[in-house]
Amino acid sequence: MLQDIERYLACPHCAQPLALTDRTLRCPAGHSFDQAKQGYVSLLAGDAHTGTGDTAGMVAARADFLAAGHYRPIADALAEAARGAGTAGGGLVADLGAGTGHYLAQVLTALGGERPGAALDISKYALRRAAKAHPRIGAVVCDAWRPLPLLDGSADLLLNVFAPRNGPEIRRVLRPGSRLLLVSPTSRHLRELVTGLGLLSVDEEKERRIDEKLSPWLTRVDRTEVEFTLRLSRADAAAVVAMGPNAWHTDPARLAAALDALPEPVEVTGSVQLATYR
Repeated sequence: MLQDIERYLACPHCAQPLALTDRTLRCPAGHSFDQAKQGYVSLLAGDAHTGTGDTAGMVAARADFLAAGHYRPIADALAEAARGAGTAGGGLVADLGAGTGHYLAQVLTALGGERPGAALDISKYALRRAAKAHPRIGAVVCDAWRPLPLLDGSADLLLNVFAPRNGPEIRRVLRPGSRLLLVSPTSRHLRELVTGLGLLSVDEEKERRIDEKLSPWLTRVDRTEVEFTLRLSRADAAAVVAMGPNAWHTDPARLAAALDALPEPVEVTGSVQLATYR
């Protein structure tokens, strides 16, 4: 709930601490932000645009796909890494690009205790679900490429799963010595669907480029490859397209024909890197 993360939040206009009164967050300078009836609060600056956020259809497809357990190996690996991250008990876990809050909820459950979680995303449709994904999640609309609405050094652990990575801001909001757990696809991820459906492919240099972009602010201390096999129906394969960036780049008629040509079920490779940064 928003009350669980109130003490970690910063005003997007003046960066001062926010305090929650009834259903409104206020800073000492007088800026105020009302909590939506669906449980999230928007801390976007006034000139921010949400056009890059996931649509309601994309969010629904992702929620159904994740609920079916197809990406369970990723959630399990994140939970295990979080338990071994050596963070102090009770501190904030923030998820940058949290989407529906699926992975953040899994990590909070694995860590136990009363640790709060901040689900940060630009999509209000995703955060409507994230606000209900776990009793200790507070959901906040924000832009990953702008100053994050968290106080300096407020997070004990930060998650980033298939999401934008703002190195300077990640470093700023992490407590000194704490960890970022970053999940990114390898070039083998969903390769059977990439070929069969003509989806966007992952650059083989992605891992190196991520390290280079984060290296001024964070040091990689571990990396684990998580690879598994998914058995997907055609409906599941369609959900994979609908829930990610391919939704913006795929012609519906061509996709429908390609889906009809798939075997059912179709075996698909899941392949990601889970990297830990200090």
